[in-house]
Amino acid sequence: MRPERHLAEINIARLKFPIEDARVAPFVENLGRVNAVAERSPGFVWRLQDGDSDGATGIAWSDDENVIVNMSVWETAEALENFVWRTVHRQFYARRAEWFEMLESQHFAMWWVEPGHEPTLDEARERLALLERMGPTADAFGWESLPQVQDWRTMRCA
Repeated sequence: MRPERHLAEINIARLKFPIEDARVAPFVENLGRVNAVAERSPGFVWRLQDGDSDGATGIAWSDDENVIVNMSVWETAEALENFVWRTVHRQFYARRAEWFEMLESQHFAMWWVEPGHEPTLDEARERLALLERMGPTADAFGWESLPQVQDWRTMRCA
């Protein structure tokens, strides 16, 4: 019997403007609200935090200060799906083009972890690189590899 596993996700994004810029204020000002909803959501396990803000915006992903990172762990794919597509998070996801540039490289990946494991940034970098290099595998994948979840097919933006 396979041990229970949790679902880790990494999502990086590049802000169109510096984080202090008023043009990204609606996003920045609501990070705490959205993260609080995540933390109260059934199936939430852990999220990356910098200790200084309502998220992880103080954690450097690269030399580019406009690149921000979000990483979390969920008990199941369904729990992550519910948070992403059926909470206030969806409203901000729908507005992402206002605040974020399109990245040419892979920016989102998921993978299974043992319960209690908190992924590192290096691990997340490896998963993004693997997904970009190999496409979906058992070690790094996107929504399309999770047949038990379907909301992403109809609710995502093109």
